[in-house]
Amino acid sequence: MSKSKMWIMTMALLLVSCKESDDSLKQRISKILKEDPEVITKIMEENPTQFVETFQRMVQKARKDIAAKEQQEREKQFLQSFENPLKPSIRKDETFRGDKNAPITIVEYTDFQCPFCSRSMATISELMKRYKGQIRLVYKHLPLSFHPQAMIAAKYYEAIRIQDESKAFAFHDEVFNNQAKLKNGEKYLSKVAKKLGVNMKNLKKNLDSERVNKRIEQDMEEAKKFNIQGTPGFVVNGIPVRGAYPIDHFERVINELKNRNKLAL
Repeated sequence: MSKSKMWIMTMALLLVSCKESDDSLKQRISKILKEDPEVITKIMEENPTQFVETFQRMVQKARKDIAAKEQQEREKQFLQSFENPLKPSIRKDETFRGDKNAPITIVEYTDFQCPFCSRSMATISELMKRYKGQIRLVYKHLPLSFHPQAMIAAKYYEAIRIQDESKAFAFHDEVFNNQAKLKNGEKYLSKVAKKLGVNMKNLKKNLDSERVNKRIEQDMEEAKKFNIQGTPGFVVNGIPVRGAYPIDHFERVINELKNRNKLAL
C-alpha cells in the first residue's frame, strides 16, 4: 500500500472516532473524502486485511475508553452517594435478622425467583459473620414481572412473617436454597409452609390480604424511588448497592462510612 493511501485510510478511520474537540481535523478529513468519496471503497477492496485489522484495533481502544469512562462515572456516583444518603422506611413492625440495635442497617430488595438474589445470600451471610452483632438486615420485596412465581412467594413470606418471624426467615432460606422448585408454584410454597409448621388456615387468611399486598407495594414503590430496578438491590446505611456485588464492595461502603465519621464500630 502506498503511503498516500495508507494516510487516507488512517484519516478515514480517524474520522469515525473523532471527538467534538477534533473539529479542525474532522473538517480536513471530511473535505478529502467529499472530493473523492470512492477512495474508502477502493482502499478497502485493495487492502481488506489491513483495513479490518486497523479498524479492530480502533474498536478495541474505543471499548477500553468507554469502559474507563463508565468506571469513572460509577466511582463518581459512588462517592456522591455519601453526600446524599437514601432513607429507607423502617416500619414499626419491621423484622430484622441480626441485632435490631446494630449500627449498620442493610435493606435488601429481593425477588424469590432471582438467581442473583440466591447467590447474594452467601455474600450477606459472610458479611454478617465478619461484622458479628453489628449488622441488622431487613428484607423488602421487589418481585420482577418476568418471574411468575416471585409475587406469590413474597406474599407467602409476608403471611408467614405475620405469624412467626423465625418461620419467615426459615421459609426465605428454604425457598432460595431450592429455587428450582419454585417452578411448581404455590404447590411447592404450601409444602414448605407445612414443613415449617405454619398455621395454614391463618396463612390463607392473610395471603391476599390488604396488609400483605400493601406492604409489598410499599417495598416496590420505595425501590423505584431509589432507582433500584433489578434485583438484588441494597441500601447500606443509606448507600445504594445496585446489584449482586462481591463482599469487598460492601466492606468498602462500610469503611468509607467509618472514614467519613458516619459510622462508629
